Amino acid sequence: MKITDISTFLVPPRWLFLRIGTDEGITGWGEPVVEGRAETVRAAIDELNDLLAGTDPLRIEDHWQVLTRGGFYRGGPVLSSAVAGIDQALWDIAGKAYGVPTHQLLGGPVRDRARVYAWIGGDEPDQVADAAREQAEAGFTAVKMNASGAMEPIGTPAATEAVVARVAAVRDAIGPDTDLVVDLHGRASTAASRRLLPLLEPLSPLFVEEPTLPEYSRDLARLAGCTTVPIATGERLYSRWDFRDVLTTGVAVVQPDVSHAGGISEVRRIAAMAEAYDVSLAPHCPLGPIALAASLQLAFATPNFLIEEQSIGIHYNRGGELLDYLLDPSVFRFTDGYAAPSAGPGLGIEIDEAAVRRAAEVGHRWRNPVWRGPDGAFREW
Repeated sequence: MKITDISTFLVPPRWLFLRIGTDEGITGWGEPVVEGRAETVRAAIDELNDLLAGTDPLRIEDHWQVLTRGGFYRGGPVLSSAVAGIDQALWDIAGKAYGVPTHQLLGGPVRDRARVYAWIGGDEPDQVADAAREQAEAGFTAVKMNASGAMEPIGTPAATEAVVARVAAVRDAIGPDTDLVVDLHGRASTAASRRLLPLLEPLSPLFVEEPTLPEYSRDLARLAGCTTVPIATGERLYSRWDFRDVLTTGVAVVQPDVSHAGGISEVRRIAAMAEAYDVSLAPHCPLGPIALAASLQLAFATPNFLIEEQSIGIHYNRGGELLDYLLDPSVFRFTDGYAAPSAGPGLGIEIDEAAVRRAAEVGHRWRNPVWRGPDGAFREW
C-alpha cells in the first residue's frame, strides 16, 4: 500500500481537516490545526508531503521520526500540529487496513468506557450555575469552566473574591457528586495563582488548569507546594521533551492535545512518561470530530487516563458543529457522562466527505480575541 495524495480542508468554525488517500482505496483522516494559525499549519503539511508521497502508510513510527526530526530546524506548535494530523490519519489507515479500532493496535482496551466532561460559561463566564446544573441533569459527571475573563497581573481582593464566588456558585449548583474543573487559561500570573489556589481548596475542584503560562512551567513546583488543589497543564506543550521537566514539579494531570503534541504516537508516549510520576492524563480537545475520535482511542488504551475534554456545544462552535461532519453522529452519544468504545475500524468515525468539501468552500479565518486591560495594555486571553 502506498500514499497517493494528501488533501487539507479549512472548515468552520476553526478547524483544519486532513485526508490521506492510498492506492488500495483506504483513506485516513486527521485534524492538524493550531487554532488561529490554520493556514500556516496547512503550508507545513504541504512541505511535509514531499516526505510522504509514494511511501507505505503503515510505517507510522518511521514516518513520525522522519517528519519530526528529518529537518534541521525542529519542534514548535506548527510543525508538531502538522505531524499530529498526519499521524492521526496514518493510525486511521492502519486500523482500517487491519479491520480493528486503533486502540486495539495500541495494546487493546484497559477500560469499558471513557469519562468525558462538558464545557460551560464561555470565555467570559456568566450564568455558570444554571449552565452547570443543566449539564449535570443531562448526565455529565463533570463540568469545566473558565475562572474569569481577563485578569490583572495581581488583582484586587474583590477581583479574587469574584473568581472564588463564581466557582462556589457552580459547586453549589452541582453538589458534591459532580466534579468541577476550573481553567485559569494562563490568564493568571504565578503570584495571582498563589493567592487564588488556596482559596479554591474548600470547593474541591477536580483540577485547576494552566495556573501559569507554559513559559513559566518551572514555577509549577511553587504552585503545587502552596495548595492541595490538583494542578493540570500541557495543552501548550508539544512533545515528551516539553513535558519532561514539568512532570517533576508536582502536577497531578497532564493535558497534551492529540492535534498539537505530535498525534496519537507522541501523546501515547507522554502518557507513559506521566504514569511513572503518578500523573494522570486528561487530553485537551476543544476541537472537531477527528481530534475527539483520536483522543478517545488513546483513552481506551491508556492506563492513567482520567477524563476527556469534548467540544459538543462549546462556545467556539459558531458556524459549525463537530457532529455536522459525521455520517453517523451517534458515535459521540454519551451515556451518563461516558463515551463507549467505537466498534468501527481505525478512529471509529465515518467522515462525511461531501459535507467537508462543501464547508471548505466557505472556509474560515478564525483568530482568538486580543484582550486589553483598563490601562490599554495587553492581557492574556
